[in-house]
Amino acid sequence: MNPLDLIDKYYTDSSELKEILLKHSRQVRERALQIVDNHPELGADRAFVDEAAMLHDIGIIFCDAPKIHCVGTHKYIEHGYLGGELLRKEGLPRHAGVAERHTGSGITLEQVIREELPLPPKDYCPRTIEEEIICYADKFYSKSHLNEELPISKVRYNIWRYGHEAIQRFDQWKQRFEPEAE
Repeated sequence: MNPLDLIDKYYTDSSELKEILLKHSRQVRERALQIVDNHPELGADRAFVDEAAMLHDIGIIFCDAPKIHCVGTHKYIEHGYLGGELLRKEGLPRHAGVAERHTGSGITLEQVIREELPLPPKDYCPRTIEEEIICYADKFYSKSHLNEELPISKVRYNIWRYGHEAIQRFDQWKQRFEPEAE
C-alpha cells in the first residue's frame, strides 16, 4: 500500500494543505522510523509505521483550521476520528487506529465525557506499540511551524492541556523511546 496514493485521492483541491500534510507526515515518519530502528526489542512493524505515520493526519481535510489551509466544517480535535473513519472505509483498520488515537498522548473516555469533547464517546489512547511510537513522534512537529522541531519542554507544555495522565504517558514514552532527548 502506498500512502501517497491515498493522500492524492483525497487531497485534490488544496495544494497548500496537501504540502503541509506531506511535510508534517514525513517529519513524523522519519522520527518514528528512527525509534523503530533504534529499538528492535520493541517489535514494532516497521513497514506499518512507515505507512501509518504518513496517514495519521489524513482527517485534517474535514476540519476548520484556516492557518493551515483546512476549510472543512469540523473542529480540529475531530481530525483523528474522522481520519479513522476514512481509513476504515478504505479497508485500513490498523491505520485507522493510529489516526484515531494520536491526539495529545491519547484522550480517555473520561476526558471526552468530562470536557464534553465533540468526539464519539470512547477511549482514544494508543493501544499498540506502533500507535504509541507515531503518537510520540507526532508531538515534535507542528503543521503551523513546519520547519521547527519542538523541544521536550514545549511538547510537554502542549500536552499539559490534556491533563496529568497525558503528561505521564508522554514521559513514559520519552524514557522508552528516546531517554537521551532533552
